[in-house]
Amino acid sequence: MTEPVISVRDLRVEFVTRKGILRAINGVSFDIMPGEVLGVVGESGAGKSVTGSAIIGLIEPPGRIAGGEIRLHGQRIDNLDPESLRRIRGRKIAMIFQDPLTSLNPLYRVGEQLVETILTHTDLSPSAARARAIDLLNEVGIPAPERRIDGYPHEFSGGMRQRVVIALALCAEPDFIVADEPTTALDVSVQAQIIALIRKLCRERGTAVMLVTHDMGVIAETADRVAVMYAGRVAEIGPVRDVVKHPLHPYAKGLMGAIPTLEAEAERLVQIPGSMPRLSNIPQGCAFNPRCDRVFDRCHVERPDPDIPRFGLEGEAPLMPGHRVACHLYTRKTVETAS
Repeated sequence: MTEPVISVRDLRVEFVTRKGILRAINGVSFDIMPGEVLGVVGESGAGKSVTGSAIIGLIEPPGRIAGGEIRLHGQRIDNLDPESLRRIRGRKIAMIFQDPLTSLNPLYRVGEQLVETILTHTDLSPSAARARAIDLLNEVGIPAPERRIDGYPHEFSGGMRQRVVIALALCAEPDFIVADEPTTALDVSVQAQIIALIRKLCRERGTAVMLVTHDMGVIAETADRVAVMYAGRVAEIGPVRDVVKHPLHPYAKGLMGAIPTLEAEAERLVQIPGSMPRLSNIPQGCAFNPRCDRVFDRCHVERPDPDIPRFGLEGEAPLMPGHRVACHLYTRKTVETAS
């Protein structure tokens, strides 16, 4: 059986403040296989970007990884010292940041930044590194890369800068990439090009990708599986088709119901009442219980575990292999009581 590229188990991330400890990530677990894109969605504050930053080792004080394990090809990396992690970051794991202008140094030419990254992580000579940089720019769709390699970031459009950032992430041919909102602030046509590029690179190179986004359209077009996060936990995870077409968790249902469709007309889209809870005031039991229209007593006292086997309720789509949901509605105890 193929080994996961990235394996996350019971990840917990905390931020120490004067008012106490805030737990931003609380027991997140998932695997990403070679050539697979895992989409991660949820409202702002759900913990999507913090999870990606923790995996790549970019959590800085007062933040800390308080528990759990992160493994790259079976090797634990969350407990490595900063220098060992620095050698892995960029070579084995990489990140595509949301804003390419903050990822690129405006004082250096694009080629200089690419060549420096290549020289840091490979044994190539400067001339070979420049040739490699030109090849990467061509691979990500930059026209006339032999000429554009000597341009400055401000001379590129937003879509082209994002392509350069993707080229930077690919410099050392990493096994795993965190793509944090890579299509934000891009127009629709450029978004489609970036999505197609990520899928192409993932399939051809066997790279595992964690795609963080708010856009369910991007998830539907790009991802193989999707994880819906809420208040620092995975509420539901499964194949894209299952989660998008047949969401089970009330929060996932709300997210999918808020998306307008061309097939059916609706007088009013679904609206999830309330807002994401503050880290200092996470509700007891299921964190979604104050906003849930199917809440019952157990939801207020016991936190649901997504790793417990789940069973479909009457009228609900049954769970498919690999589809997990953290909701008391789908535990055997609740199903047997309802029947």
